[in-house]
Amino acid sequence: MRITHSAEDDNLKRLLSFSISAIRSSCGPFDINGTEEMDQRAKELVFERTRYAYNDAVEYFEDNFLSDLTSLGISLITTTTTTTSEG
Repeated sequence: MRITHSAEDDNLKRLLSFSISAIRSSCGPFDINGTEEMDQRAKELVFERTRYAYNDAVEYFEDNFLSDLTSLGISLITTTTTTTSEG
């Protein structure tokens, strides 16, 4: 987004928070600060959704990233199921 000033920090933090919630709701739990591959994929989707929200185009996000959202959701479900089954 190439923002070089801090005047919009609060708005961006709010948009990021909304995007984290939206991706978790759509795909499942992840650690936004995690280093696992799925956490990094989720973080990228959070940034992309925030970019769409910032530009007042969030209604296009799901259509444009449907395959990424679906893939991440399946991966997170598989990981959660495997972790739960093992321990």
